Amino acid sequence: MLKTALSIAGTDPTGGAGTTVDLKVFQSRGVYGMSVVTSIVAQNTTGVQQVFDQPAHIIEAQLSSVYSDIVPDAVKTGMLASSSVMDVVRPYIQKYDIPYVIDPVMVAKSGDDLLDEAGKSAVRYKLLDLATVATPNLPELERILQMTIETKEDIFKAGKIFINEIGAQSVVIKGGHMKGDATDYLFTKDGSIELTAERVSTHHTHGTGCTFGAVITAELGKGRSIEYSVRTAKEYITRAIKHSPGLGIGNGPVNHFSYPLEGL
Repeated sequence: MLKTALSIAGTDPTGGAGTTVDLKVFQSRGVYGMSVVTSIVAQNTTGVQQVFDQPAHIIEAQLSSVYSDIVPDAVKTGMLASSSVMDVVRPYIQKYDIPYVIDPVMVAKSGDDLLDEAGKSAVRYKLLDLATVATPNLPELERILQMTIETKEDIFKAGKIFINEIGAQSVVIKGGHMKGDATDYLFTKDGSIELTAERVSTHHTHGTGCTFGAVITAELGKGRSIEYSVRTAKEYITRAIKHSPGLGIGNGPVNHFSYPLEGL
């Protein structure tokens, strides 16, 4: 039977991020995608122009519509604009024993805030403990843990906090903001793995975090292991960045159809 995945996040009318891109990625990995829109975001490759956050009862209604009909095989959350939205989402994650990927979106690639201050504090305590895989980048990691991340030792300390204190099943700390090769770090209760790829010199990186998390979600939904899913996502995003189509006048999107479809 065709596997399904649900994206709970904001939108992007230019197709580079949020639920808009998650659906593309799910399709590219052979998974049927569904979406719950948390925020309508007017954004493009130059930045965020305006945000309209959906009322909590509208998000609840969308979730109810999905789960009462097609329970997904995996779920991913991205932009959840407030603590109250997290309160709506959490029961659905708790109730169903399915893989859950959280991309703790706080700031857009352009630097625009996408989560209020209360939400930045709440994400640690309301969602991360439920995560099969959490995928914070370094700025998000610093906000969540209230610590400065400057060295590899800091990353390993943060990874242990996620597993031993927060309670996430695993965390991928994305090191794209550090110098040198693009190295990500996967932490689980069994240890850690470093995933390194050559850094691609380009400003076309809009939606890379969303894309990375969506690949993991799709693979987990197909029954793949955490390590397999993360390795596939690393290969996928590296290829997608290398073959960015060069769209837009700012930080353009990556190419979501450049990764081979073998092994679906």
